[in-house]
Amino acid sequence: MGFEEAPAYSALFCDFYSLTMAHGYWKKNINHRSVFEMFFRRQPFGNGFTIFAGLATFMENLRNFHYSAEDIAYLRSLKNFDGAFIDYLADFRFTGSVCAAAEGSVVFPHEPLIRVEGNMIECQLIEGMLLNTINFQSLIATKTARVWLASGKGSVMEFGLRRAQGPDGGMSASRAAFIGGAVGTSNTLAGKTYGIPVLGTMAHAWVMAFPGEEDAFQAYADIYPDKSVFLIDTYDTLKSGVLNAIKVGRKLAEKGENFGVRLDSGDIHYLSVEVRKILDAAGFQNAAITVSNDLDESIIQTMTNAGAPINSWGVGTQMVTGGTEAAFSGVYKLAAREDATGKLIPAIKFSDNPEKTTNPGVKQVWRIKDQSGMAVADVLSLEQPVSTEEGPAGAEESDILEKGKRYSFWHPAADYRHFYHEITGTAECLLKPVKGDLPSLAEIRSRVEQELDSLDSSYKRLLNPHVYKVSVTTRLRNLKLDLIKNYLGDL
Repeated sequence: MGFEEAPAYSALFCDFYSLTMAHGYWKKNINHRSVFEMFFRRQPFGNGFTIFAGLATFMENLRNFHYSAEDIAYLRSLKNFDGAFIDYLADFRFTGSVCAAAEGSVVFPHEPLIRVEGNMIECQLIEGMLLNTINFQSLIATKTARVWLASGKGSVMEFGLRRAQGPDGGMSASRAAFIGGAVGTSNTLAGKTYGIPVLGTMAHAWVMAFPGEEDAFQAYADIYPDKSVFLIDTYDTLKSGVLNAIKVGRKLAEKGENFGVRLDSGDIHYLSVEVRKILDAAGFQNAAITVSNDLDESIIQTMTNAGAPINSWGVGTQMVTGGTEAAFSGVYKLAAREDATGKLIPAIKFSDNPEKTTNPGVKQVWRIKDQSGMAVADVLSLEQPVSTEEGPAGAEESDILEKGKRYSFWHPAADYRHFYHEITGTAECLLKPVKGDLPSLAEIRSRVEQELDSLDSSYKRLLNPHVYKVSVTTRLRNLKLDLIKNYLGDL
C-alpha cells in the first residue's frame, strides 16, 4: 500500500440527502455543469491560522469512489429511488475536475480551499466524503502545528492511537499530525501506510513485569542498546527511577551507547529540572529527557518559556482528538451553475447572518506577500468573466492582481469595510488543478514549515492572535451586492 493509498472507497459514505438530491436532479433532468467550493468560516482553537490537510486522502478516495454490487443491492432495498437511477449509480465514477490549494498550505476563513467542477449529481454525491476528510485532518494538523510552535519547533511525537476516535480517526490523525509538525507516531500501521517514523519504547507494564526497575532497564538495554529510553516514574522518579537508569546507563556507556529517560506523571516541570541535575552530575549531559502525560500546547509553551530541560514531547489525546475543539467548520457550497445557454452563472446563499452569506461565482485566491516574502493578505477574485441570468456582470476581464498596482480590497462579509494596498512583492494564485502524482507526506510537512515561516509571529500567538486579512476584489464585492439586491427586490 503506497503512502497515499486507501482502501476502495464506498460511495455510500455520504449524507443521505446527497442521494435524494441526486435522484431529484436525475428525475428532473437538471444535471447541468456546476461549481462547488469548500471553505471554512472560523479558525479552530481561536487560532490565527489553519493548516490545510487531507487533500491527497480526498483525491485517492475520489478515485475509488464507486458503488459496489452490495451497495447497489442496499440502495434497491431502501425503495427510495427509481430502478433506472440505481442502474445509473452502478456505473458511477467521478468525471469532474478539482482545483485546490497545495496540501500543507496555511489558510484562512472564507477562502475556497477546494473547487470542484462537474455535473450536479457527481458534485453533490462527494460532499460528505470531502468534508469528512478535509475537516478532520485540517483540525488535527492545525492542533499539531500549535503544539509544535509552542515547543519552540522542538521534537514532538504523536502518541494518540489509543485515544483516537476509532480506527480511521487514528490513521487520519497520525497522518495529519505528521503534516502539522510531529516527528513520528506510535501508530505502527500509520508508519507502514504513510511512511511516518514509528516511535515508542516501554510502558509501565514492562517495568512492573520484572523484580525491580534496574532489572527491567537492563533487560531492555540488552535488547535495544542503541534505542534505550527508560520510563523512570513507575515507582519513585528521583529516589529510584533516574538512579537505576544511571546504573544501566553506565554499562551502556562502556559500549559507546547513550540512553534517555521518560517522565509520564507528576510535576513534569519540577521533575525534569531535578532529573537533569542528577543526570548531569553523573556525567550524562547527553542523556535526553522525554515527557508525556496529557500534554497540550499551553502546558508545553509554559514549560518551554520557563526553560524546562526537555528534549522531546509525547502528545496523545489533546493532539489526535482536537482537544477543546470538537470539529472544524468547513462547508461545501454551490458557487456557480450552468444556465440554459451553457454559461456559468454565479450562485449565492443569502442569509440574515452576513457571515453565512456566500461569495458568489467561480473564484481564485491570491496570496499577497511583501518584498521580504512575508504574507500580508489573501484576496478572493473572480476566476473568469461571469454572467447573471439578466446578462453580463461587470467588466468582462478576469481579476488578475499584479505587482506594482494599487487595489481596493473589501471585507468578505461586511461590504462597507475596505483598505487600499499596493502590491510590492508577489501575488500568487493558491487554487491550482490537482492532477497526477501528489507531493509526498514529507514534502507536505516541509511546506507547512515554510508557510508558517512566512507568517508574522503575531498571527502565531496561542492567545489573541492578530487577525489575518482575507478580502475580496471590488468586482467580486459588486457582484455579491448586485445579487443580494436582486434577491431582496424579489421578496
